[in-house]
Amino acid sequence: MALQHAFLDLINTKGYDAISIHDICNAANVGRSTFYLHYTSKEDLKRAGLERLRHILTAHQITSPAQGGAPPLAFSLAMFEHARDHAGLYKALMGTSGGAIALQTLRDILSDIVRRDPLLEIEDGADRQILIAVVVGAFMSVLTSWLDTGARTHPAEVDAAFRRYVLYGVAERAGIVRSIGEDQLR
Repeated sequence: MALQHAFLDLINTKGYDAISIHDICNAANVGRSTFYLHYTSKEDLKRAGLERLRHILTAHQITSPAQGGAPPLAFSLAMFEHARDHAGLYKALMGTSGGAIALQTLRDILSDIVRRDPLLEIEDGADRQILIAVVVGAFMSVLTSWLDTGARTHPAEVDAAFRRYVLYGVAERAGIVRSIGEDQLR
């Protein structure tokens, strides 16, 4: 965790591209051998941090509303909150050469989470892939726009708007209305 914390602090202060493994090790007060024991590169360290994010988001989507659990696409509020809490990090990562890796990894994580959403009742195939692409693309667009404008709107408000527009758009095709009822979409 010391390496992750040092890495995040350095991204906020120096920017991703300017950071070296030497910088990370110095900030974490560990030797290079310790770094390489756990990671192969700073990109690997970044991917590991994004995997931690995957676990956080997945935890919000485990149970269905019928069982008193999460609503459809429950990852979104947790993601907006995480982005708000780490806005400087997101901006620093997105504006660097390392941002392409971060964006693609985030898209992959969100695609996997949407694919596993128990409330999206649509069979595998092209339609399901399109549905996943629509949801993830819309989310990434809203997230980026929200961060670019200073993330002034509360995460719950942004989440409510995102979910309202996306769920009404995919609800009938994905079987959400049948699963939870139309009143759950509001």
